[in-house]
Amino acid sequence: METHSISIPLLSLLPFVLMLLSIAIFPLVWNHFWEKNSNKLIIAIILSIPATIFLLSSNLGEHLYETLVFDYIPFIILLGSLFTITGGIYLSGDIEAKPSINTLFLGIGAVLASFMGTTGAAMLLIRPVIQTNKERQFKVHTILFFIGIVANCGGLLTPLGDPPLFMMYLRGAHFTWFLKLFPEWFFTNAVLLIIYFLVDNYYYKKEPKASIQKDKTNIRPIKLEGKINFLWLAGVVLSVAFLNEQYLHFIEENEYYKFIREGAILSMAILSLLFTPKLTRESNNFTWEPIKEVAYLFLGIFITMVPCLLYLEVNAHTLGVTLPHQFYYYTGLLSSFLDNTPTAVTFHSLALGLGINTGTLVAGIPEELLKAISVAAVLFGSMTYIGNGPNFMVKAVAEENNIKMPSFFAYMYKFSLIVLLPIFILIQLIFIGW
Repeated sequence: METHSISIPLLSLLPFVLMLLSIAIFPLVWNHFWEKNSNKLIIAIILSIPATIFLLSSNLGEHLYETLVFDYIPFIILLGSLFTITGGIYLSGDIEAKPSINTLFLGIGAVLASFMGTTGAAMLLIRPVIQTNKERQFKVHTILFFIGIVANCGGLLTPLGDPPLFMMYLRGAHFTWFLKLFPEWFFTNAVLLIIYFLVDNYYYKKEPKASIQKDKTNIRPIKLEGKINFLWLAGVVLSVAFLNEQYLHFIEENEYYKFIREGAILSMAILSLLFTPKLTRESNNFTWEPIKEVAYLFLGIFITMVPCLLYLEVNAHTLGVTLPHQFYYYTGLLSSFLDNTPTAVTFHSLALGLGINTGTLVAGIPEELLKAISVAAVLFGSMTYIGNGPNFMVKAVAEENNIKMPSFFAYMYKFSLIVLLPIFILIQLIFIGW
């Protein structure tokens, strides 16, 4: 069906707006209610009902079906499988918390984030980082940079790294295309690591001598358990890279053949469950609740965003967003305060609606626009605690370990606005252009 012949009323966008506002506001003002995943599912279903009724009554049910089957299901299978596999890898130990060691931890996290996902890398490394630094008095800055690097900016190199990139992959960007974002990935993470090293060096010199001495004497070697899960993780990487139309041309004959990839990814998760000792997952405090939360919330997001995506495709020419830097900053702004995955999908639809058919097209839109959307969605997800899923998870683990983290707004004015934003502006000036 040609979207340009459809009339989409503005009122139909309200459920999507309310869904995103729920995710942004409820954890801050109605936290006890929002803690229960069953309540998240109730909100998702309530807001999905009017969107579903509108789409079905307007003969737009096929768009809803395609979104749920070819976007939501692959999205949940990938995230669920990465969550399952990385939950079977347990890293323990307590080594000396020198600035060089801490910087190395974050640097390793920046690399791992692109291949095991920002959530997987963050959950694998956050407890060892906290354990390593437990004797030090000044450690809040380490957690803040951890959120910026490991939970966000590190995930820019592959579609496994961050959900917005996987959504762009599902829309036609090849696995290897994301490697073109290496300059942005390297620049961002290198600058952040250098700044972190200098900051940590400053605080290390301020540490009481007793704390440093205690840190040097309480040493336990780093120990890695559940190493077989790296094999299943490699299976997921290879499945996403090679089980697609680019290499399996018969998939083009029937779009349902795409689920060969999802079948392979799911089998890796099952193998992880079968071959990982239960004790390893227990050591990781592994539960299914975080992935249930993602599944429930994104069910609501994917359903309610369909009218919004159709509206943007129909009205793209009237909104005045046409240039790479505009896509970069608008995507970045919304990724900071809402969720970066629906934001990326929304601006991809806006770019599609521009109807540009000249130049190099990737995922149906000009390559420079896709680059602006992808980079902004991943990087700006670190601007607030709610920009990307792992941010709140890292904050929660830190607070469980008696590390007093900044409030929602303090995080911004003490860290993201003064450290992250200037780097992201430099990224736009150097790599995205005007």
